[in-house]
Amino acid sequence: MSLSDGYGRPMTAALACDGLVKTFGAVRALDRVTVSVAAPATGLLGANGAGKSTLMKVALGLLTPDEGEVRVLGLTDRTQIRARVGYMPEHSCLPTDMSAQDLCIHLARLRGLPRRDALRRASEVLFAVGLEEERHRLIDTYSLGMRQRAKLAQALVHGPDLVVLDEPTSGLDPAGRTEMLEILRHLSRDLGIQVLLSSHVLEDIERTCDEVVVLASGRVSAQQAVSARVSTGPVTLQVTGDAAAFAGLLQEHGITAQLVAGRILLPSAGPRELAAVRDLAASSGTGLSSMVDAANALEDAVVGAMA
Repeated sequence: MSLSDGYGRPMTAALACDGLVKTFGAVRALDRVTVSVAAPATGLLGANGAGKSTLMKVALGLLTPDEGEVRVLGLTDRTQIRARVGYMPEHSCLPTDMSAQDLCIHLARLRGLPRRDALRRASEVLFAVGLEEERHRLIDTYSLGMRQRAKLAQALVHGPDLVVLDEPTSGLDPAGRTEMLEILRHLSRDLGIQVLLSSHVLEDIERTCDEVVVLASGRVSAQQAVSARVSTGPVTLQVTGDAAAFAGLLQEHGITAQLVAGRILLPSAGPRELAAVRDLAASSGTGLSSMVDAANALEDAVVGAMA
């Protein structure tokens, strides 16, 4: 099925599954999964053990389903699929006695690229993931964040149409996680590479994906768009300390605030108001436990689907 991705580029369904079943002994990891995803970037969300990694491995031909059919980019032949798909596994898999550049060149050659093209592609992808200056160092000397970037580079070196990423931010510190998410969004938004991303963190999906598929106990329990929307309210605040006093402080600074069941409701809260709330909380020593946009139902829908 061909679609448009919203940027005028034709898209093919990255993944189409019909009645997939995969069991490991008494555990049914995939329980008649039927789903089709064709957005520029799609997130697979679920708790550990929900079936995300199993679904990805079945799609890549690394596991054979017990029942059902799967198509990747409209293809069923494993050789054709692997030629057009890049894979970044969650587990540590890099040969530590090689440099990132040598690894990428080697894998590009295995994909059929001539040496000159392999060298050029390796340089391009290592620059894109922020490893240009470190490309000659042995992977054994890399930090965890650098190894994650190297795993992403090897998944991109052959110029895939689809990249499959299993927990790409796992183990990263906040700065490294932010940088990785920015790179991933760049892939689908600017480079036209479809992304299928597995995560158990909703925020990662919201920041990188256009659609989310929620898995629970091996089944698809929800599928919906991830809408990028500027908050206008209402917003509910939960604070540590005296909620009534903080609501009064907000009122003094021109922000309409109501105290409801121990929480503060802001009927209208755009970016300026939210920035003022954060500043006032910091200056008054008030802790913000949560700040929830009541108009955004994605989190509620996902939590309900995973329950």
